[in-house]
Amino acid sequence: MPSYSGVWTLTAQFQAIGQNNWPSPPVFIDYLVVAGGGGGGGYVGGGGGAGGLQSGSTTVSPGSALTVTVGAGGAGGPAGAGGPDASNGNNSVFSSVTATGGGGGANAYNRNGLNGGSGGGASGGVGTGGTGTSGQGNNGGSANTSSNNGCGGGGGAGGVGGSTTGATGGNGGAGSASSITGTSVTYAGGGGGSSYNGSGGSGGTGGGGNGGGPNGAGSAGTANRGGGGGGSSNVGSGPSGGSGVVIISASRAAASTTGSPTVTTSGDRTIYTFNASGSITF
Repeated sequence: MPSYSGVWTLTAQFQAIGQNNWPSPPVFIDYLVVAGGGGGGGYVGGGGGAGGLQSGSTTVSPGSALTVTVGAGGAGGPAGAGGPDASNGNNSVFSSVTATGGGGGANAYNRNGLNGGSGGGASGGVGTGGTGTSGQGNNGGSANTSSNNGCGGGGGAGGVGGSTTGATGGNGGAGSASSITGTSVTYAGGGGGSSYNGSGGSGGTGGGGNGGGPNGAGSAGTANRGGGGGGSSNVGSGPSGGSGVVIISASRAAASTTGSPTVTTSGDRTIYTFNASGSITF
């Protein structure tokens, strides 16, 4: 009978070589990237636009550190009729995916809202809302009032900001819901517009701040939701927009992270919620 010991030895050697050089399988990723919301106008000011929202799926190769940047919310506009508009929010980034910061709300009278992920609302008098970024957000609300009354609401990821022709400020645009963490949460709502003589608009669902009424300050956008700040009436400076967030749902656990993300699980997925900038390596 012939001997097969040599064949078995060679087979074992080839198997060992294959195991040592076999490439690691890709990691399947779902992501949600929300930028910082725009600040609210500070004097008869429009609502801030929500931070842009990007979501999707991709695959990544193990071994490379992927950048995570969480954008801060924009500053509110200053008190006083001569001040500049509120600031845009800052971009958020995951690897090659960038969400654009929300547009600031207009300050004082007869001004347009700023462009951004979602557009900021117009100030009292006559003005148009800022333009949102396609696929990330919506336009801010306009104002067409004879007595510098109501201001436009900031746009949200799920809807345009409310426009006004009277004393009531426009509502902030609605945000967009995501279940990437295993629970439905709404992000990126627009800030409500303020009013000099009437009621301020409500913030959009998803962290938008409320607009202030007569002699009233608006409220800030919610942190790590990317909400726009609500506009303020004629007291104090406008409130800031809410900071953004980056959430990564992966088919396997990461080898390392920086930035101290919160780590949870849902089914067979490991979920990393970044409330501050950092990196992740699989």
